[in-house]
Amino acid sequence: MSTTSIEDDALVLKSYIKSYPDFPLPGILFRDIFNVFQNTDGLQLLNNILKKYATEIAGTVDCVAMLEARGFLLGTLMALHLNVPCVPVRKKGKLPGKVAQLEYSLEYAKDVLEVQLDVLKEGKRVLVIDDLLATGGTLDASIQLLRKTGAEVVQAVVIMELVDLEARKKIDIPIKSFIQY
Repeated sequence: MSTTSIEDDALVLKSYIKSYPDFPLPGILFRDIFNVFQNTDGLQLLNNILKKYATEIAGTVDCVAMLEARGFLLGTLMALHLNVPCVPVRKKGKLPGKVAQLEYSLEYAKDVLEVQLDVLKEGKRVLVIDDLLATGGTLDASIQLLRKTGAEVVQAVVIMELVDLEARKKIDIPIKSFIQY
């Protein structure tokens, strides 16, 4: 593991994030983390950040909940570094077996999230992970859904946060973001 701080690594990681104006709609500046995964140096840097942060929070969580779809890429790494299992939170109809569901509103539509009922036990301390915190709708819905299963959602981790959208005001758990725009 490198001797640089998480903050120093995050500054370098930010240079790997690509921006796409007017995607998916006019007036939106889309921040894309996939370029990080297309560069081995960027991927190693991201892995180091997650590993360092996992060291800081080790012992405080029992499970990592990964939000579809980019959260899946991050959640597996974080779960390995924490030595805990990970569970997917997915859109409706993507998970087999019995599921808990939660309908929620997005800026422009409604959607449904699901998690398998047999993967989380009551009282499990859960860390939620995703790539981006924008308006907070999906993160907030995920927290509510996980709580429906009896899990205790203790923290969220995102790689990037769009701070001007003030999503933190909607979320009632601590949020760790490494890059702010």
